[in-house]
Amino acid sequence: MTPRSLIGGHVSVSGGLAKGGLAYMAEIGAEMIQVFVTNPRGWALPPGKPDQDALLAESGVETFVHVPYLANFGSPNAETLANSVAVVRHTLRRGADIGAKGVVVHTGSAVSQPRDDAMRQLREHLLPLLDEIPDGGPDLLLEPMAGQGAMLCATVEDLEPYLAALDWHPRAGVCLDTCHAFAAGHDLAAEGGVRDTLDLLHKVAPGRLKLIHANDSKDVCGAKKDRHENIGAGHIGARPFAELMRHPAAAGVPLCIETPGKADKHREDIETLKRLRDEG
Repeated sequence: MTPRSLIGGHVSVSGGLAKGGLAYMAEIGAEMIQVFVTNPRGWALPPGKPDQDALLAESGVETFVHVPYLANFGSPNAETLANSVAVVRHTLRRGADIGAKGVVVHTGSAVSQPRDDAMRQLREHLLPLLDEIPDGGPDLLLEPMAGQGAMLCATVEDLEPYLAALDWHPRAGVCLDTCHAFAAGHDLAAEGGVRDTLDLLHKVAPGRLKLIHANDSKDVCGAKKDRHENIGAGHIGARPFAELMRHPAAAGVPLCIETPGKADKHREDIETLKRLRDEG
């Protein structure tokens, strides 16, 4: 029997990591959650509150943490690079504190420097962080981007050299964002598009898919624009998400929405994905 994928979303932690996060989880009908443990658009490294950490860890809820958007191991800016190392190290530790299964980090951009230099830099600074992850700590999940600018990893094929730069480290997993993949040129809406994409992912990085960011796309395939849409309201449409949940490479992999709107829209998106899953 195919393992059942949990369906949830990125939740607000206003009011406390556990108190706010679990309340929002209940409000939208989520079965798993993703949270920020820092300001998503800053470098601050808050220590967290032990009581909230314990409550979330003891809740048994499958939890993932997203690293702040500013982190970029391919940046030519020395300050950005140092801050990226610090914030990923901090987020991995905080993820361990709350019993998270994975910490999601964007795969970054070379910005203005040669790609080869950025990839060497990635290896030098990210590989040691993977080595630091303790037994029982969260895996680091690499999230390919939409392909805009000098992105180091956007298509599924790009994961091969990226993971190779990290020596195929066993603690390096993958978070596949459906909007990003579509924007990068994987036509998930086409007949066989989901199958082809996940077949390729399984070939390139077998067993490494640990989380799916389930987002529709406001823009057409290949647009290289990272603009999320509610499930079924964009250019991907609802049907491919049903196909995705039935593919062997995604068996049992949780789906987490990061779609526009507030609780009512998030509840609708989760209900849509549950219906698509359960109809199968």
